[in-house]
Amino acid sequence: MTAGAATPEPGPGRSSGAGGVSAGTGGVSGTGSRERILSRIRSAVAGAPDVEITRAYRTSPPADPEGVVELLAERVADYRAVVHVVEAAEVAATIAAALARRGATRLIVPDGLPPEWVPNAPVTDDPPLSAAELDGADGVVTGCAVAVAETGTIVLDAGPGQGRRALTLVPDYHLCVVRAGQIVAGVPEAVGRLDPSRPLTWISGPSATSDIELNRVEGVHGPRTLEVVIVR
Repeated sequence: MTAGAATPEPGPGRSSGAGGVSAGTGGVSGTGSRERILSRIRSAVAGAPDVEITRAYRTSPPADPEGVVELLAERVADYRAVVHVVEAAEVAATIAAALARRGATRLIVPDGLPPEWVPNAPVTDDPPLSAAELDGADGVVTGCAVAVAETGTIVLDAGPGQGRRALTLVPDYHLCVVRAGQIVAGVPEAVGRLDPSRPLTWISGPSATSDIELNRVEGVHGPRTLEVVIVR
């Protein structure tokens, strides 16, 4: 600084250089403001009686096993997914037919999937496949943790037969098998069955997004095609 030059006075939004206090804010720093607000709240509620918080959240009525199967199939189809409702003895043949229609031969299969559902010569994720290898596969076949009939949502938690999250997000095709016993009527029941500490993936149809003109584009954030086999 040139000798004799005047030191500029702190202006609005300019630090005075003393403890980082900004002029124009009443001389209170951000931390001080927070403490003053919290202090006032504590003073305002001091001596207030405890209030019991009602936890009577809305839940769905008891699920009708056949009803939730049909409702899930209807809602999943609404999302433009391909849906099959079959008996247990038909699962393997349904999977084989679905893969044959797509000409899918290089399928990723996570550990823990029932052997009878596994296509011939599957690709395993041990050691973990790279993103490029996942992208180059024809698709992935998995099970699920739970499914919600009301919303047509399938939830994966990286448990047996589901694999890590990348397995169902990177490949362009996902075939998922849902057993009747895994279907619940509503979201509250699904949350009650899930472990929040696990990595949860909630799937409502194929991955899709739209721009401001509502032009739908599929396959942006996950599989372009979702095929669901629901087992009665």
